[in-house]
Amino acid sequence: MEYRSVKGHTGGTQLGILIGLISVGFILTGITQIFLGYKAMGTTSIPFSQIGDAMTKALMKPENSFYLQLSQILGTFFLLFLPAFGFIFICHRKISWAGFNKHFSLAQIGVAFLIIMCATFFASPFADLTRSALSHFPDMNNKAISLEKMYNDAVAAMSGLSTWPEFFIGILMVAFFPALFEELFFRGVIQNFLVKWTKRPVIAIVITSIVFSLIHFSFYLFISRFILGYALGLLFHKSKNIWVNTFAHFMNNFLALVQLFYLNKTKHTKIDVNDMDVPMPLWSVAITLAILVGLFILFEKLSVKNRELIEAKEALEIPRSNNPFPNYE
Repeated sequence: MEYRSVKGHTGGTQLGILIGLISVGFILTGITQIFLGYKAMGTTSIPFSQIGDAMTKALMKPENSFYLQLSQILGTFFLLFLPAFGFIFICHRKISWAGFNKHFSLAQIGVAFLIIMCATFFASPFADLTRSALSHFPDMNNKAISLEKMYNDAVAAMSGLSTWPEFFIGILMVAFFPALFEELFFRGVIQNFLVKWTKRPVIAIVITSIVFSLIHFSFYLFISRFILGYALGLLFHKSKNIWVNTFAHFMNNFLALVQLFYLNKTKHTKIDVNDMDVPMPLWSVAITLAILVGLFILFEKLSVKNRELIEAKEALEIPRSNNPFPNYE
């Protein structure tokens, strides 16, 4: 039987709707970036050909860190959250379709956080391997270096926290909302939709992880972010609860934010985000993989009962999705 949403949309139609909403999100994001860029510059008397560079430089200034944070959060809101929410509303009627439900536990969140941490350690050596491989391709390597510098400068500027009020604002703008928006868009919508449409969870998780990694625009960290995305995809597949992913992702972001806040309070030089990474030797991959497998087995045991409750509720919605006259049930 062809997959249809609760509102009767086919898989192809849903994909078209999602692409259309993402396109609108791109436009709104661009408008927002331009507006905040002008606010950061404080002037409009700049030649048109130089506006892009001028905006970037203005947003990177420490005194404009609020504009950069606002640009980041509004960008992810328009590009990720708004299309995801619109897709759910248009195609599926209920936000619970994307995994928003009450069936989760603190134990699930705790183990999920450990899985993310372990996946980060597991992925670390692959970044070094990618750097080594790209060094043999000068043009591509120079582009990779440029993107890494841009990302490093943006994170350092956006996370230039030196006071407690800035830190608490950063918890929401840098740690929580990005985690919520990313998990809703990638796992709650894209992965969830592909699983239901293709009936092949592994393929759906792989595709979602590739998109998740691509959107971060990093050559060196492409494999590392793909691995992290795959771990997050497995977590959502096993729990069927977007809150588990969101809170575990938030805890990971929060830990990084604490590190940045501490470095800003103790160092008086420009922070290099790469200094926060824990270097891992290649042989550590076997150890971290074994730990990951053990943690996922534990997570599966913790998630079984809650997942069954969620699946039972989803089963009640299936007849409605195949009924051409849902209002006359």
